[in-house]
Amino acid sequence: MVVGLGAHAAAWSQDVQKIERVEITGSSIKRIQDEGALPVQTISRKDLDRQGIVSAEQLIATLSANGNGLDNLASNADVVSGQARGNNGATSANLRLQGANATLILLNGRRIAAHGLNGGVVDLNQIPMAAIERVEVLKDGASSTYGTDAVGGVINFILRKDYQGLQASAFTDVTEHGGGNIYRASLTGGAGNIDKDGFNLLAVLSVTDNKRLDGSQRDFVNSFQPERGLSPDTRGTPFATLFLPTTTGTTIRNVLSRPGSNANTGPLYNGAAINSVNILDLPGQAGCASQPGMGPYAEKLWNSASASPANQFGCAWDTGRAAVIQQPVRNTNLVTRGQLKLGEHMLTGEVLLGKSESTKYFSPNQISSAASTSTLGLPNGTTTRNPFADLAYPSSGAGYQRVFDALVAQFPSLAANQGLPMTFRWRCMECGERAIGTDTDTGRYLVSLDGPLPFLKDWDYKAGASHAYSKSTSTLESGYHNYVGLANLINTGVLNPFLLAGESQTPAALAALNAISAAGTRLYGGKYTTDEFDATVSGPVFKLPAGDVMAALGVDYRIEKYRFDGNTSVNTNDINTWVYNAPFDNINALSGVKRKVGAIFGETIIPVVKNLDLNLSVRYDKYTGFGSTTNPKASVRYQPLESLVFRASYSTGFRVPTFNQLFNGVTESPYTGAGVPDPATCPGNVVSNAPGCQAITFNTLFGGKSDLRPEESKMSNIGFVWQPSPAFNMSVDLWDIKRDGQIQSLTLSQILNNYQLFPEAFLRDGSGALKIVDTRWINTGETRTRGLELSMRGSTPLNGGRLTAGLDGTYLLEKKSKLLDNVPFGPSEVGRFTRSSELGLRWKHSAYITYAYGDWAWSLRQQYSTGYYGYVPPGVANGNATAPAFDPWVKPYYLHHVSVAYTGIKNLTITAGIKNILDQDPPFANSYDSNTGSGSSWEPRVADPRGRSFTLGLDYKFF
Repeated sequence: MVVGLGAHAAAWSQDVQKIERVEITGSSIKRIQDEGALPVQTISRKDLDRQGIVSAEQLIATLSANGNGLDNLASNADVVSGQARGNNGATSANLRLQGANATLILLNGRRIAAHGLNGGVVDLNQIPMAAIERVEVLKDGASSTYGTDAVGGVINFILRKDYQGLQASAFTDVTEHGGGNIYRASLTGGAGNIDKDGFNLLAVLSVTDNKRLDGSQRDFVNSFQPERGLSPDTRGTPFATLFLPTTTGTTIRNVLSRPGSNANTGPLYNGAAINSVNILDLPGQAGCASQPGMGPYAEKLWNSASASPANQFGCAWDTGRAAVIQQPVRNTNLVTRGQLKLGEHMLTGEVLLGKSESTKYFSPNQISSAASTSTLGLPNGTTTRNPFADLAYPSSGAGYQRVFDALVAQFPSLAANQGLPMTFRWRCMECGERAIGTDTDTGRYLVSLDGPLPFLKDWDYKAGASHAYSKSTSTLESGYHNYVGLANLINTGVLNPFLLAGESQTPAALAALNAISAAGTRLYGGKYTTDEFDATVSGPVFKLPAGDVMAALGVDYRIEKYRFDGNTSVNTNDINTWVYNAPFDNINALSGVKRKVGAIFGETIIPVVKNLDLNLSVRYDKYTGFGSTTNPKASVRYQPLESLVFRASYSTGFRVPTFNQLFNGVTESPYTGAGVPDPATCPGNVVSNAPGCQAITFNTLFGGKSDLRPEESKMSNIGFVWQPSPAFNMSVDLWDIKRDGQIQSLTLSQILNNYQLFPEAFLRDGSGALKIVDTRWINTGETRTRGLELSMRGSTPLNGGRLTAGLDGTYLLEKKSKLLDNVPFGPSEVGRFTRSSELGLRWKHSAYITYAYGDWAWSLRQQYSTGYYGYVPPGVANGNATAPAFDPWVKPYYLHHVSVAYTGIKNLTITAGIKNILDQDPPFANSYDSNTGSGSSWEPRVADPRGRSFTLGLDYKFF
């Protein structure tokens, strides 16, 4: 929103100062509201209502300046890795593609607590949207005002003030195809007029309920499209796939072991040794697709030509359709606010309480006897035998003979293996979908006082003290079972991994499975608290010919505390108490860590000459464990014409590591993706039969590093605002952000492909064999992001009403990075696929047209994202796979929404709308990866999977 340009800093004379000054996000100086030196976008309460926005996540999705990371309920669904792993039910903001931990979230200009599990990013579910009056989005660095985290920008949610009356609101957003519905109800009450009565009391209670959306509820979710370069890289199927024994697990002979050879050599087919078989895929059998959710394993997409024949009789499972592609979250918020006028001073007290209840669903557990390590580490440093290392289905099992007979029909030589056990990989559908419930309680208690300084004319002050917290607890709800008990049920043949469609486990097996369920087991919990005191004074210092020199001085002191705990009653030296595949994260337990932050800051606005203002600010922060940092900012505002403003700014910024990035324990996990060679012996890094290029097995490390240093950044912005008439204005801003030492956890592919840069990440045994790859957090080299932001607003009378239109767009000019300071920048990342970091889309915009006539207002909105070059599977890249319909270009994505509001009934406002009126599906994107399946055939960082939906909102004001 661009406001009028008539008032500007150069006109700050004694006469003009009678006009009310306001504090604008990004500055500590109260001023006459005008279009200043910083790009600030304002979204009003009316804008939110007309768009049918009832949550902060929905609002963030409409901002063209917001990035495309793992920040929403869709992209964070199912299995994620790295820093997003603990974000159960959380959603966050991400301005200018700098990441959620580089965007500062404020509520009424002050900080709120980071998420209790993540410990470094604010969960937007705690924002009480029903009580929000407006949102101010500062699209510029602001470390000189707010300190750490304000690298990409600041989003300031501002509560309603001086509200009087009682209002009830109800809203529903129902999808046409089912699933993903959204509901909200709220009650708002306020009493007292600040000017007349000297006080105001406000209370807002709201409940928002986002329902789950399953991949099976959307036709565009389909992982079996090998002709387009998409097919699941998982052979953990509901009808189990047989595997040879492995040297890392059991080494006894099994039914696939070739007679007369060693245990790890399979039968021959057309001269090629076979190492895995799903009997449904054998010639003459029913086929993989005969079972729900299964299809042929397109091994050539993932393996080299030499390895493909070994897996040619494999089936895969569509984890995309099995996934919950949008998490369910229920938020309850209570806001109470009181203001008391004490002469010219205002005493304010706020209590904000919230509860977020979410459930994160995963596909049923995959059980593997072929890829399990032989030992497991215990907390005391010893090891114990992994119960799955000896996991095998016995000949006494009910499904044994059917599988064995089909196997021998194709490979007669295996008849000699009658009675040998079957090792396999199996998706245990009877175990049920895994579900982790997370309850997060949030709150902020604030008292503040502001008004004129009694001893300095025309100077104001504000001071406040607050306590904010976010406390989360996660619990296993379903799909998890006792580790040893599950192995016993399979080893004794009670559970049958080889069931066809329509068949089911025996009642005895289901009862036994239920008896070892871990439902109700506490998983982990965390709490983040922020105690803060701040005080600022501002006012005129002296007078120049062009106007008053304004200044502000302030202090800020806060204490941040964080703790995280797992479930030590489960993770003990007794493996019999362990729960299979439950992410207890006990290794990350923190009994309590804290940091103290003290800061002083100052700001001045100097009217250098008429129509030219210089704004200078600087902040000095001292952090426990990191020493001190000083960050300045300079901005210029020049108005040569009444209709034209030029603006520019330059600043430095910083971001300290989060507690988790510093203190998380180190987790060692086996790599289970597509085969990779040792990059030290295979320069091309492609699996083949060439010496040194065979696929290897190894583990990966992930966790914190205590020697991380803060990131440093430099931000600049230059642009103009043009308002040739009161009915039209536009702004254009060119921005540039450089970050040095950015804290990242590089993907395994990045590390493998840059072996020479990170030799310390490859840990080897005495013989030189690769055993571990370290993927923990590191300070990388430099990243640079640069773009243009365009904003336009216009209105005109039309047939007795008013037509208004607007557009906000972001054009990404540059996005590149270098892994270390002493190496060159890599290729451009604009319009190129990345696995888990930001997708650098070239252009995004949000546009609208609104026509208001009498009691009616109609709106049409468009959201648009340009296309990009998507993921290229390894088999396509090396020419092994044939994918005739493969197209790396992911098409642009656009949505259109319509709404109408009617106020012709006394005290009642009715708003109805249709979102995604064209029922646009997300464009096809082969974003599937073996470890993160929620995206499947679409990209959740870009697209909304809900489809067409119908909204209805009712607001009734009783008095």
